[in-house]
Amino acid sequence: MANQAWRKSMKKLWPFGLWLLAFYTVWLTIIVATDGWQSLQHHWPIALAMALGSYIAGSTPMGGGTVGFPVLVLLFDMPGSLGRNFGLAVQSIGMVSASIYIFAARRPLDWGLLRPALGGALLGTPFGAACVAPFVPDLWVKLTFAVVWCSFGIMHLLKMRELVSATGVSDRWRKYDRWLGLAVGFSGGIVASVTGVGIDMMVYAMLVLLYRADLKIAIPTSVVIMAFTSVVGITTNAMLSRFHPGLYYMDPEVYANWLAAAPIVALGAPFGALVVNLIPRTPTLLLVSLLCIGQFVWTIAHEGVSGFVLFCAVTGVLAVNFLFHLLYRWGRNEDAFPVLQSNEAETPAIQFASEENAG
Repeated sequence: MANQAWRKSMKKLWPFGLWLLAFYTVWLTIIVATDGWQSLQHHWPIALAMALGSYIAGSTPMGGGTVGFPVLVLLFDMPGSLGRNFGLAVQSIGMVSASIYIFAARRPLDWGLLRPALGGALLGTPFGAACVAPFVPDLWVKLTFAVVWCSFGIMHLLKMRELVSATGVSDRWRKYDRWLGLAVGFSGGIVASVTGVGIDMMVYAMLVLLYRADLKIAIPTSVVIMAFTSVVGITTNAMLSRFHPGLYYMDPEVYANWLAAAPIVALGAPFGALVVNLIPRTPTLLLVSLLCIGQFVWTIAHEGVSGFVLFCAVTGVLAVNFLFHLLYRWGRNEDAFPVLQSNEAETPAIQFASEENAG
C-alpha cells in the first residue's frame, strides 16, 4: 500500500521532472557552447551560498535573493543594483522551480488573494523598475533590503507561536480580496524592483496576520508570487538595459553569478518546499528570523551608517513592525467571524495548486 502511494505521488510530479530535464539541458548547452567552465570555477562561492539560499526560498516566505543579496553586496562588496538583479534572476529559476513543484504536488494556495496580487505585481514591478529603482541611491537600496527583512525577523520572533499553530484561514477579510491583493501586489512589486525581494514577505504577512492563514497555505502562496514577480522583474530590467543602458545598467556579473547558481537553486528551492512539510517549521523560521536581524546589524556596521541615516533605518524597522501589528490586531478577533478550514470543499478561495483558479 505504501509503495503504491509512493508511485502515485511520483507519477503526479511528472511536470516537475520535465521542467528539470528542460532546464538542465538548456543550462548545459549554454555552458558547452560558451565554454563557461572557467566562469563556473570563478563564481563557485555564490553557488555555495545559494545552496542555503534556495532551501530558504522554498521552505520560508523569503526569496533566494535574501541570501544572495547580502552575500554579493556585503561580503563581496558589489553594488546593491547587482544584488537586486541577481536576486531576481536566480529566483526566476529557483522560485519558478519550487512553484512548478508546488503545482505538481497540489499544495493548497490562497487564490483569493494571490490572483489579484499577481495582477498588481504585473503593474507594480515594471513601474518600480522604470521609475523608482534607478533613482534610489545604492546605500538606500541596501538599507531598504535590511529594514524590510529585519522587520520580518522581528515580527516572526514576536508572533512565532501563533503563526506556527494557525489552521485554516479566516473568512473575515475575504470580500476585500481583490483590493487587498492589488494593493499588496502593486506595492510589493515596487519593493521587489528595488531590492529583488519583498513581495513574498508582504503577501505572506497579509495572509498570516490579517487572514490568520495556516503556514501550509501562506508559504506556497508567497513562493508563487515571488516566482512570478522575479520573472517579470528580470525581464523588465533586461529590456530596460537594452533601451537605455546608461540609466538601467545591468552588470555582466549578474549573468556570470546566475550561471553558477542556477543549477543549485533549480533543485534547492523545490527541496525546501518538500522538506517544509516533513519537519517542524519553528526551527527553520527561528534561524531565518535571527539571520534577518543579523543582516541588518551587518549592513549598518559594514556601511558605517550613523546619525540621521541610522535614525531613518531604525525608524523604518519600527514603522514596518507597526504596520505588521496593525494587520495582526485587525485579524485577531477570530471569535466574531467564521473560520474556513483549508480542506473544506466550500472554501472557494483556497484551492490546490493544480486546480482551476476559482474566485
